[in-house]
Amino acid sequence: MRIVLGIESSCDETAAALVTEDRRILAQAIASQDDSHAPYGGVVPEIAARAHAERLTPLIGRVLDDAGLSLDDCSAIAATAGPGLIGGVMVGLVTAKALAMASDRPLLAINHLEGHALSPRLADADLQFPYALLLVSGGHCQVLRVDGVGRYRRLATTIDDALGEAFDKTAKILGLGFPGGPAVERLAAEGDAKAVPLPRPLFGSEEPHFSFAGLKSAVLRAHESGKYRAADIAASFQQAAIDCILDRTTRALSAMGEVTALVVAGGVAANRSVRAALEHLAASHGVRFVAPPPALCTDNAAMIAWAGLEWLEKGRPGDALDVAARPRWPLDPEATPVRGAGVKG
Repeated sequence: MRIVLGIESSCDETAAALVTEDRRILAQAIASQDDSHAPYGGVVPEIAARAHAERLTPLIGRVLDDAGLSLDDCSAIAATAGPGLIGGVMVGLVTAKALAMASDRPLLAINHLEGHALSPRLADADLQFPYALLLVSGGHCQVLRVDGVGRYRRLATTIDDALGEAFDKTAKILGLGFPGGPAVERLAAEGDAKAVPLPRPLFGSEEPHFSFAGLKSAVLRAHESGKYRAADIAASFQQAAIDCILDRTTRALSAMGEVTALVVAGGVAANRSVRAALEHLAASHGVRFVAPPPALCTDNAAMIAWAGLEWLEKGRPGDALDVAARPRWPLDPEATPVRGAGVKG
């Protein structure tokens, strides 16, 4: 039975997990940094990297103790090698290199986005390739066709901001604190989604891509006007974002060919309204809707361990110990570049 130790440190969550090849999470732990970043209304890279360095080694020890295992019981050490805040990625990857060297176990340098892309297969053993993936998080908003492990075709991406970033900025504008996504969702439940006229950028456009910069600006103008309740702004923003997601995903699906399911992953996938809308979209296309449980949507190490297991199953050897951390690492490096300086791969 293969067991992989996963390490995740790409942003502001320090995480470690032990996962088996039969999809059991033996132990996992996540150290949140929300309190450290809350005064700044967003993640401060230097603070995040320092926190990872302080917390990661004890966290790994705790996970091993919780499972009653040692490094000798692990088949490999998998760690996020990018994309992400480079300081944090380096902390996790260097730690994994040291553990791999000390235990004589292979190191697997994992793409953080691939962890999200494959995480639904950890939660759902029936999910088969190929499937359509909507990857929505604080740093990315993409639609991809997932044909297999390491085989991704990007059909749409954001030309400016990611949806998770738009949620966080909306929360900051409304004074809801950090992290913003859950706060906006809670407040939106108290508001009228039709109360504030907000744009739907690129809605109906022939190109399949996303854009959220204009929506963020419109939220700021609505708030500064003083004419609307905060709850109504939150609800209207969330509905506008959902409308954009549905329109853009539908456009991408039309160019994708036959797939087994519509899958959503990434931090925004934890939003219940987003999930409900996508489930209805999947039903209208006659395909399954699959979303991992909320705990696997946000950044976590179980998805990194599982991606490592998927690669081991394909016979991937360990990576060299001099493998570099990468601030950007697209899943589909052959994808046609799109307009917009803010594209995040």
